[in-house]
Formats: sequence, C-alpha cells, structure tokens
Amino acid sequence: MAGGITDTGELYSPYVGLVYMFNLIVGTGALTMPKAFATAGWLVSLILLMFLGFMSYMTTTFVVEAMAAANAQLRWKRMEKRKEDDEDEDSSSGVSDSDVLLPDGYERAETRPILSVQRRGSPNIFEITERVEMGQMASMFFNKVGVNLFYFCIIVYLYGDLAIYAAAVPVSLMQVTCSVTGNHSCSVGDGTKYNDTDKCWGPIRRIDAYRLYLAAFTLLLGPFTFFNVQKTKYLQIMTSLMRWIAFILMIILALIRISRSQAEGHPSMAQLSGIRNLFGVCVYSFMCQHSLPSLITPISKKKHVNKLVLLDYILILAFYSLLSFTAIYCFRNDTLMDMYTLNFTNCEIINVAFIRYFLGLFPVFTISTNFPIIAVTLRNNWKTLFHREGGTYPWVVDRIVFPAITLIPPVLVAFCTHDLESLVGITGAYAGNGIQYLIPAFLAYCSRKDTQLVFGSGTVNKHLSPFRHTFWIVFVLIWGFSCFVFVTANIVLSEPKL
Repeated sequence: MAGGITDTGELYSPYVGLVYMFNLIVGTGALTMPKAFATAGWLVSLILLMFLGFMSYMTTTFVVEAMAAANAQLRWKRMEKRKEDDEDEDSSSGVSDSDVLLPDGYERAETRPILSVQRRGSPNIFEITERVEMGQMASMFFNKVGVNLFYFCIIVYLYGDLAIYAAAVPVSLMQVTCSVTGNHSCSVGDGTKYNDTDKCWGPIRRIDAYRLYLAAFTLLLGPFTFFNVQKTKYLQIMTSLMRWIAFILMIILALIRISRSQAEGHPSMAQLSGIRNLFGVCVYSFMCQHSLPSLITPISKKKHVNKLVLLDYILILAFYSLLSFTAIYCFRNDTLMDMYTLNFTNCEIINVAFIRYFLGLFPVFTISTNFPIIAVTLRNNWKTLFHREGGTYPWVVDRIVFPAITLIPPVLVAFCTHDLESLVGITGAYAGNGIQYLIPAFLAYCSRKDTQLVFGSGTVNKHLSPFRHTFWIVFVLIWGFSCFVFVTANIVLSEPKL
C-alpha cells in the first residue's frame, strides 16, 4: 500500500492514471472484505462501504488540492528568490524596504500587489508539476507538533501493513500445506475448523508450521530492509496481472457455484458486533491518500482529475460489492476464511489442482514482492522523523538500528497472532483513520489558509476540491475523531480477539 507508484518524470495519460489508481487501491485489503461482510451483515456492510467510499473520495480531493497549493507555494518562492537575486545584482537601483520579505516568505508590505506575479506571467501557478509527498506537505503547512503527529501516524500505519503482510504469507502457506487428513490440497476450504494445536506433519503442530514459515519469510525478505530496493515497472505489471487473474477467477467460480444452486451462504442483514472490523477493513481497502503524489503528479492532463478519481471510486465500489456478495452467498459465514483465496483450495469448489494452488499461494507471491518496499519506506520515515538539518547518523544507527526497529516489531506481532481480520481492522481503524481522514482534512484547511495569506483571498486554486465549503472539513474531522472513540469503546466493551 505504501511507497511510490511511478518513476519520477514519467508522464502518462489520465486513463492510465485511472488504471494505476485502481490497482493501487484494490490490494490485500480486498481479500479480507468477504469475511468482514459476512460478520457485519450484507445491508450494514453495503451502506458502510458506500459511505466510506464517499468519505475516501472526498479526502482524496483534499489531498489533490493540497498538492496544488504546495506546488503554487514552491513556484512562488522560486520566483521571489529569482527576483531577490536580480535586485541584488542591480545594486544601482537600490532595494526598497517595502520589498523585503519576512523570513517565512508569507508576509509582505501592504504597498506591494500580492497577485502581481500571478497576473503577470503564471496563470497556471497551481498546476501540479512537481511531486510533493505528504511528509513534505505536512512540513509546509503544519507546525512542528503536527509534523511529528503526521510521521507518528504514517509509521504506525506502515507497521500495521508489515504485520499484516508478515502474517498473511505464513498463514497461506500453512493452510495450503497443513491438513489433519493428509490431503494437502483439498481440505483447506471444506468448512473444517482447525485449531492451532492440531497436527500438521507428524509431531509438528499447525502453529509450529506457521511460525516456521514466518521465520523463513523473515530470513528471506528481512535482509532487504537493510538495503535499498526499488519497485520496477515489470514487477508491478507481474503482480497486477496475478492479482487480476486471481480476483476474476474467484468471482467467476463463486458465480458458477451460485448458478448451479450449490451456494451455501445465508448472510444476515445486520450484525452490529461486526462493524468494528468491517470499518477497519473498508478504510484499509480504500487507502490511497499516502501515495497520491506519486500517482497524480505524472498524469499529463489534470483538468478533470477529480472526475476521473470519482469514476475510479465508483468502479472500485462496484468491484468490492461484486466480490463480497458473491462470497457471502456462495459460502457459509462460518466457512469464510480470513484470506478469501483460501476458500478456493477445496476440491469441491475447483478440481483443477493448478488453480487451487495458484489461488491458495497467490498472497505469497504478491505480498512478498511488496514487503521489502514497505519496509524500506518505513525505515526512511524513521530516518526523516529524527533527522536534524546538517546532521548525519553514525553507521551503526543508519545501517543497523533503523532497519532493526523497522523489521522486529511487525514480525513479533505476526509471531503472536495470525488473525488477519483483526490486524487489518485495527490498522485501518486507527492509523488508517488518521491517514485517510484526519491528515487530508487538516492539509486542506491549512493549505487554504496559507494560500489566502500568500496570494490573497481572491485567489482560486484550480484544483480546489468540489467539497470546498469549510463544513466538509469539519464534518470529516468530527467523523474521524468519532471513529476513534467508537472503535476504542467497541474494543474495550467486547472480548478482544488478539
């Protein structure tokens, strides 16, 4: 979920950008959505999914607006700097006191026309041409406390991401390879409930097999945290292709089973006890705000970018609904797995061994390619958080300490639990809530305030969000903080699953 999507400077059409955004949002979270749907009930799930999709779209437009404001301010500062350099070179003309900028570059004398530069030669001052990541926008628009809170939120989210990935791969391997009956490929999705203490191979228990796979996963992919890795275009194409083959296969297989009257699902309309996990799963499944700068900036024509984003959200909403409804009507609630792909490793569902293994091991291939990238992103965020201008880290701190504090906590969490539904739910409900709702709302508010201060109250950001009234920002903030309270109260009052 985290990290850059495209290479710097590589432009593409708006419709290619639409496809990239679709691929970015529809990821691992979608695999945990069917069980969350079944747990909360189909009507409650559909209403919440639509509402959270709308909220995510709104905050996406907030981030795009903040990106445009950041580009405008960077462009303005460069023009001001060039003007100062020209005035310094032409010492004979002198420098008027009214032309001297204050240190932050945001205030100027009343006698100076603050829109002069924009009117004179830069009608596209709000054009998004320079990639400004969320951390940089936070540094531009937030105070020191706000910047630290931003990095805290993004770091917690990335830790949750890594813990989910570190658990998902061993769970998939354990489920595919372990069976009390000895039939490895046909008993995973048959509705049989296994305990972690059940036998896997000989004296090896299922939980032992899970932890062995987790150790192997850590030893194989963990070292990448200590180095720099990059996501190549070909790797992205391969993982995207595998993802879409898997999703389409699952939908088709479920529809075939339903059409043959072999469906076993009888989902309820509403179960309020499942809303907490459903909320976290939905937030996690709509997450894209932290990667928008990498995604939006390379789009060649951004005039209708908000409309394209809206189209993307409508398509994603339809896809999530199709995937989840076919799942909850095809399978009984008690047989739906945390990782939906594992429901298709039963011979009764599909008798082609290759497809069973492909779907069962699908998370292993796709998640394994993303884990090192997210780990390096988290490591770099730690470095940025503690960095002081002009300072450097000792070799041990830079190459050992930061990678270690990046890798060890999520592996420990995955060692203690492999409850993917709860991991996704908690990550989305807390850190995801901050990244998807609170941070974009504050960015929109602060960027509007700074834009008025720099360019004047009459200046209009060409990428201003359709939700431009302050009411929407207040609404998002109230919603975000209310979600924190609701989820926390639900966890305290209900029996914890972790």
